[in-house]
Formats: sequence, structure tokens, C-alpha cells
Amino acid sequence: MSRPVTVGVDGSEGSVAAVDWAADEAAQRGDGLRLVYATRWAEHQLGAMKVSHEDRAGAAEGVLAETERRVGSRLPGLAMTADEVEDAPASVLLAAAAAADLLVVGSHGLGSVRGFIVGSVGQEVIAAAERPVVLVRPGYEKDSSGASEGNSRRKVVIGLDVNEVKDELLHFAFDFAGRHRVPLEILHTWHESFIHHPSTAAKDEKAAALADAVRPYRDRFPATEVAEVSAPGRAAEHLIEAASDARLVVVGRRRAARGAHIGSVTHAVIHHASCPVAVVPHT
Repeated sequence: MSRPVTVGVDGSEGSVAAVDWAADEAAQRGDGLRLVYATRWAEHQLGAMKVSHEDRAGAAEGVLAETERRVGSRLPGLAMTADEVEDAPASVLLAAAAAADLLVVGSHGLGSVRGFIVGSVGQEVIAAAERPVVLVRPGYEKDSSGASEGNSRRKVVIGLDVNEVKDELLHFAFDFAGRHRVPLEILHTWHESFIHHPSTAAKDEKAAALADAVRPYRDRFPATEVAEVSAPGRAAEHLIEAASDARLVVVGRRRAARGAHIGSVTHAVIHHASCPVAVVPHT
């Protein structure tokens, strides 16, 4: 039995963008879409203000009904369920993620810097989810220039540490790129202390290590177009730059980590990348 693509719904602009992305992904995978509304969203958004059970139920019913209409109008054949759950948003989303193939959540759009404003709920979910989480912000589909047909070929980007290759990350990236028939760019960077006087042989060594790490996945996914990029500098900066013409950036999080310990690269990317970001937990 396949797991659904699940998306958190709260009626915000970010939630609408997340629903559209999740619906398209569910349709592409041939899986169902599950809409989840935490009935304590209003309390979370209004701080300490108490909201009656009747008001919570009414808000959930209205938001879910409108969301179902939106999805149905865009993708009339997509199987869909909608659930309202009586609990705090982070608890609801983490429970939903455990039963999902993929969890999708919205961000709050752009702030004074380019990229996501990831709220407390999003950060808690990213830090603890056992399944991949995709962050989507409003307007992501308008970031890349060119015709929509060209945009449909936008690449998937993944950062790779060749000294600690994680199957979960590479499998997710290759599988996503392969199913969507888009190029995959695999980026490996090295510490800046190495770049003062790097020799050609040293650069070649870095490129060879990347090729060796990726080769087994090329063999598993022979139809996927792959570009290997080995470059000096900071991984986060390269990934954020690559996000400007990507459809998805894939980063990882150790399952043993919590909160701020998701890693500095992942933390930077989820806050500053201009395209959707998939955070994949790994051992």
C-alpha cells in the first residue's frame, strides 16, 4: 500500500503554494494527496488567545473545503482525503509525516533577505520528522526566468559530502529527478583553506572522488541526466546560488540531531534558497 503525499493546510499564502506543489507531486507519483489541518492553528497564530472548539472546527471546515475545491479544479482526477486533527500544528504534522511518503509545508514567503522565513512550526517539523519534508514558499514558480516549458526542465540540485555519502539523500534526489525527467546537479565543495594554491592534480582528485561516490547511483538510474560539480568554497553559498534556477534543492538532516543541530548548511539553505527545499533525514 502506497503512502500519500501529505500537506499541512492552514489557509495562508504559503499553505496554498504548498498545496499546489504537493498536489502536482502526488499526481506525478500516482499517489493520493492528504490534506491535514491542525485545529489549534488559530491559537498558534494568535499566541495565547483562546479559541473555542466551535470556532476551531468552523475554521478547519472552511479552510479544508476551499482547499479541496482548489485541488479538484486543478487536478480533477486526483484521489484526495482531508483531515482535521485536534492538536498543536507541529504535533499534527509530525504524526502525519510518519504515515506519509512525503510531507509538504509552506513557509511565510520572503523577508528582508532572499528565501524562506521558516517559522517555529516548520523548524520543529524539519528537526524531528522521520520522512522527507519539502518546504515551499509563495511565488516559487515565478523565480526562474523564461517560458513555462523551459521552466519545467529546471534542475534538481543536491549537495554531497564525498567523505560521508548518504544513500537516503542520493536516492531521493535521483528518484525525484528521474521521475520528473529533469537534470540532476550534484555539488561537492571543499574547505576554503584548500583553495589558496590548489594544484591541477588536487582539483582532479576532488573531481575523481565525486565521480566515484556518484557512480553506483548513475548505474541505478541510467536514464537520469547528471552533472557533477566540484568547486571550492562554502557548500551553503553554492547551493543557494544554484537554487536560483532549480526546481528543488535536496539537503540532509541527521536523525539523531534536533533543533539547531540540523547542520549549518541545511539551516542556511532552508532560510535562503529561492526554490522549494527537500530536507531528507538520514542515519
